[in-house]
Amino acid sequence: MKGQIVFIASLLIVVVLVALGIFAPDQLDHIATGAHEAVIESTGWAYLLSALLFLVFCLYVAFSRFGSLKLGRDDERPQYGYFGWFSMLFAAGMGIGLIFWGVAEPLSHFAAPPAYLEPRSASAATFAMTRSFFHWGIHPWAIYIVMSLAIAYFSFRRGMPPLISSCFYPLIGDRIYGSIGKSIDVLAVFATVFGVATSLGLGAMQIGGGITAVFGITHTLTVTLTIIAVVTVLYMLSSATGLDKGIQILSRTNVLVALILMGFVLIVGPTAFNLEIFTDTLGRYGASLFSMSLDASPFQGFEWTKDWTLFYWAWWISWSPFVGLFVASISRGRTVREFVLGALLVPALLTFVWFSVFGGAGLALEIHSGIPVADTALADPSLALFEVLSHYPFAAITSILAVLLLSVFFITSADSATFVLSMMTSEGSFSPSLRKKLTWGIVQSSAAAVLLLSGGLEALQRMAILAALPFMFIMLVLTRSLFKAMRYEVRYERRAETTRDSDRARAQASRS
Repeated sequence: MKGQIVFIASLLIVVVLVALGIFAPDQLDHIATGAHEAVIESTGWAYLLSALLFLVFCLYVAFSRFGSLKLGRDDERPQYGYFGWFSMLFAAGMGIGLIFWGVAEPLSHFAAPPAYLEPRSASAATFAMTRSFFHWGIHPWAIYIVMSLAIAYFSFRRGMPPLISSCFYPLIGDRIYGSIGKSIDVLAVFATVFGVATSLGLGAMQIGGGITAVFGITHTLTVTLTIIAVVTVLYMLSSATGLDKGIQILSRTNVLVALILMGFVLIVGPTAFNLEIFTDTLGRYGASLFSMSLDASPFQGFEWTKDWTLFYWAWWISWSPFVGLFVASISRGRTVREFVLGALLVPALLTFVWFSVFGGAGLALEIHSGIPVADTALADPSLALFEVLSHYPFAAITSILAVLLLSVFFITSADSATFVLSMMTSEGSFSPSLRKKLTWGIVQSSAAAVLLLSGGLEALQRMAILAALPFMFIMLVLTRSLFKAMRYEVRYERRAETTRDSDRARAQASRS
């Protein structure tokens, strides 16, 4: 019954917003713009501080006595091997966004940095790569881990339904089954729909850009909406095949295609230059991680911070219910330490290499060859990757490969999100009905299309920030709940178990 209430309430809220976008797109954009400005001006600092707190919490849990706890029974083994696990982590956690911004973000920062830096200078290039690492590094994964760790712990180790409301049992007890718990789950669905809609909108825009680059078809909104419709059919077919068959196969394919494309650009591009960027930026990123985490630039550069860092932090938070539930579902049997360090470091390292190769390739064209590819990134970020590929050998083949990669990431992300939304509105069932999968598949694609119609890329960004605001506070309380539960287990339950084992051993010794 709870699942039906959550399903109906969350579906009604999303459908109302989608309908408003269809019949009154200007009004929706106006409302979203005003709310977005108010949120950023008053709570932007909270996004920065929260992301840092989530990272500190993850590191503490991994290296504390809680790290030896297993997400499942003590004798349970992981369901997936490392390659399959990392592939699904990467596809669900980054996917489309990484392909969209891998070239566009470094070039955008290089050409249009904060006001205190000279555009297209060496300082701007260093800033561009360091901030790209920062936006896509360990902070987003810390946000995901907080959510997924809590869900995995309470569902697999404590035997509770895999719902976000279950994670608050140590704080509110049986009220998780009442209105408070339902409200938490409804907010999670709301954040997930619009967080995923942002990524689907970005993916559709860039697939359209790739079609323009390869086939010369004009990149219009109609083309983008057609792409959303076609890919929606494909990922709903994938969703109907189930988690093991559909998502895992597509995730493995994602990573292999991404590695092939990245390896090609690394080899034919400025290899030494890209590797130098990787080592230099990694060092700068590590050295300035703490200062960047709290850098709001209130005196100069706050507008840049609002447009980039605050958007990203809100985007990751709005994605956290989806990624959290999905990552939890594929991580059973791993220890807390293995889970946190694996999910925190491995995808981030691959992301750093990706930005070094593709961002470095774009910067090399600008700095060494004098080709103004950054102008394309500023005018239309969805075309930046294809503009860079056009200056390297086999451009048509690599562009088609990039479109294929985007399409597979699109399908994987939407497939995973459809599964998770269905779980969240089916009382945490790992076998949600096909009807709910189809319903949420249509709804999330409709949300992406409506946001593009009402305001394009800026509308996608604004809605991600708005959807994340209430969930940021939910996640802060969630860390307290998870800490309380793990501390109780280690301090009392394990101590009692150790005492019983010792008594049992003494009794056996006395009998012998």
